Amino acid sequence: MMKRLTAAALAATLGFFAFSTTPAQAGDPYWQCVTFARMFSGIQIFGDAWTWWRQAVSKFRTGNAPETGSVLVFQPHGRMSAGHVAVVSDVLTDRVIRVTHANWGGSRGKVEENVTVVDVSSSGDWSRVKVWYNPINDLGTTVYPTYGFIYNGARDAFANGRQMAANAIAEDRAAN
Repeated sequence: MMKRLTAAALAATLGFFAFSTTPAQAGDPYWQCVTFARMFSGIQIFGDAWTWWRQAVSKFRTGNAPETGSVLVFQPHGRMSAGHVAVVSDVLTDRVIRVTHANWGGSRGKVEENVTVVDVSSSGDWSRVKVWYNPINDLGTTVYPTYGFIYNGARDAFANGRQMAANAIAEDRAAN
């Protein structure tokens, strides 16, 4: 239930920042990917995008399977020397997702919603992806290396929750 509410809130909020093909105006905000990802995922990590993975490992759950609301962290690659982060807006299949991100490709400083990302890694672990590129109206030709996904939740939250449940069951059995 909480995931649905979070996803609905995220979707409603993103509606205000829909991707536009109109030229940028002087007063328009210029979004960086890290500012956008932090604001809309709730994952409070700071610094260049490529540093998010290292920072997340000790604080958040991380993995190689997409979840709605998680952040996909791209490794530095080519001209993308600071890496990139994008918020997963929808999981379509085990190898196709949609992300909402800022400051990508032909949309410098803008937010793009529901951009298709395809896992092209040989093992299906999301370590290599292709991203939809609006200027050519197709998947881009570049294969980007990624670190994986950062999930919005403390690293030990699930383990702590399981332990609390096990303790409650043990206490209940001892009382009966």
